[in-house]
Amino acid sequence: MDFSIQLSAYYPDKTFGGDKVYADMLEQAVLADRTGFDAVSLTEHHLINILMLPAPLQFAVRIADHTQQIKILTSVVVLPLHDMRIYAGEVVCADIFTNGRLMLGVGRGAFSFEMERLGVPLDSSREKFDESLDLLQALLSEEEVSWDGKYYKFDPITIMPRPVRAPQIMMAVMVPAGIHACTKRGFHIQTTPLSGSHQMMLDQVTAHKTAKAEMGEDGKHLTLSLSRVGFVCKSPADRQAKIEQANDYYSRFDNVFTGPGLVENGMIKPLPREQKVDELADSLLICTPQEMIDKLAPYADAGVDRVILNVNFGASQSETLDCIQQFAEDVMPHFTHRATQAAE
Repeated sequence: MDFSIQLSAYYPDKTFGGDKVYADMLEQAVLADRTGFDAVSLTEHHLINILMLPAPLQFAVRIADHTQQIKILTSVVVLPLHDMRIYAGEVVCADIFTNGRLMLGVGRGAFSFEMERLGVPLDSSREKFDESLDLLQALLSEEEVSWDGKYYKFDPITIMPRPVRAPQIMMAVMVPAGIHACTKRGFHIQTTPLSGSHQMMLDQVTAHKTAKAEMGEDGKHLTLSLSRVGFVCKSPADRQAKIEQANDYYSRFDNVFTGPGLVENGMIKPLPREQKVDELADSLLICTPQEMIDKLAPYADAGVDRVILNVNFGASQSETLDCIQQFAEDVMPHFTHRATQAAE
């Protein structure tokens, strides 16, 4: 089982500055590369201060320029917000500029607040996503592509430059039935139970494994990456503090994911949560190194190929870097043979 650090911008204080937010994320990426993580992952979200990264491909190129071998995943790019005739060329360039380390995770969008304000309401985003994905694949694999669909109509065009290699596309999907269907279509999967239960994670993984088994040899190369909020803690008091931070993070996340979308000047308002803090603590990976090993063992046994660890939910940069280092040294060797370097 491999591991990724999710570079998810959390920006509860605008006085901190976006430049500092992204500098911190870049520093985390450099450390993750040096300590043997398989990948870092980048979100795409607009107009809000959680998961705040409107230009993931640009940041992917910057990360590649400062790292040696780590893969760079988009988790995820929201295809309905882009014009595929432009975006296909941007993907080709990003793949070239990252020396083939880009893995393109794609999705339909998740937050009504941003999707509606950017002209693609969630109730129509599935249809536009499906057409956008089909078109993107055609533009990246064929020359002289013409289109006559609902959202795109154009005469033959050829995306230039031509791809050096076929980009790896990963589908973002949470519902087990959707995971099964997308796996059967030949896509790698990115998923997350968010703050949901361990059983939800097992159901997601089972759907992927079942589809692979039905595909036989054609499905053996397909992988499932699963994202989870987590943090390596130094003491019970530190664990409790991080759980409270995670609960505060989710009080904002839930507002735009399943709630009313109350946002003021780009800042998501915290709202009371129905889930109890103890229940949240049980579902997330916020614990000591040994507890982390124990919690991750069922993930490996279930067949998760890559755990994407979201460590950006309120801790300081020094704490976050310490967490990445300690995870690499004390946890990762139990699940992967990647070499880990000690802190300089």
